[in-house]
Amino acid sequence: MVYVRIRNLREDKDLTQTQVADYLHISQRTYSRYENDERSIPIEILSRLADFHGTSVDFLINRTDINKPYPLK
Repeated sequence: MVYVRIRNLREDKDLTQTQVADYLHISQRTYSRYENDERSIPIEILSRLADFHGTSVDFLINRTDINKPYPLK
């Protein structure tokens, strides 16, 4: 699966891979592998990325084009 949206969201905020990786408590190299589709992203990391970017996991993985988080119950 290609994770183009995680790169685009990061770049839209003018963030480096290192800054996002620090937020996720992972190495920059690991994060780079996620963006370049060299490694699958664990659901826990996808969930944290969705929270970080204020969107849904479905948006990150191209299941929807709606760039909004799901409402909390």
